[in-house]
Amino acid sequence: MSPDVQADEGLATAVLEIERHAAEAGWDQPARLFALVETAQLAEREPQLADTLGETSLTPIEQEGLAAGRPLEDQLTAITWPETVHGCAALVERVVLPPDVEAELPEEPARAASYAAEHPDRQEVRIVAAATRTGASYCAMRLRAHDDDTSVLTGPDLVPGLLDLVRATLDEPGALASGEDGPDE
Repeated sequence: MSPDVQADEGLATAVLEIERHAAEAGWDQPARLFALVETAQLAEREPQLADTLGETSLTPIEQEGLAAGRPLEDQLTAITWPETVHGCAALVERVVLPPDVEAELPEEPARAASYAAEHPDRQEVRIVAAATRTGASYCAMRLRAHDDDTSVLTGPDLVPGLLDLVRATLDEPGALASGEDGPDE
């Protein structure tokens, strides 16, 4: 087990909870974003929820308001969180190709997406990438071709590019106009 996971078991638990929740809903889902709040603080602020929160140290709260048709990665660059949010998790589905095929990708984004979608060696994956203000990170990745809970890949840095975008949302705590635990765009 990596030091990051040992340092923040709550983050790993939250990521796997998000991934299992998404798996129950099936494939072909839109991107989703989650605030990760400390469960004890949430129970203190919202006592009526205390009995439903469970024993985990972090509670994922799904956010609404993502723009449909716009890549989540683009939207993350405009999001900041208030200090009450301990971390952030992003869930996306993507088509990935083997590294040796990437050199063959067309430059134009629409043609590259079409090429990847039709390539015989493509893999469809669901990724959950999360980070906390304390610097911990954790990811889960499920391949559509191996769609069972025992085949989910996990680790602290499986998707570095997406993790960098998630971490950046935590850099500058913002004040929210639309709710205490949601993203500020």
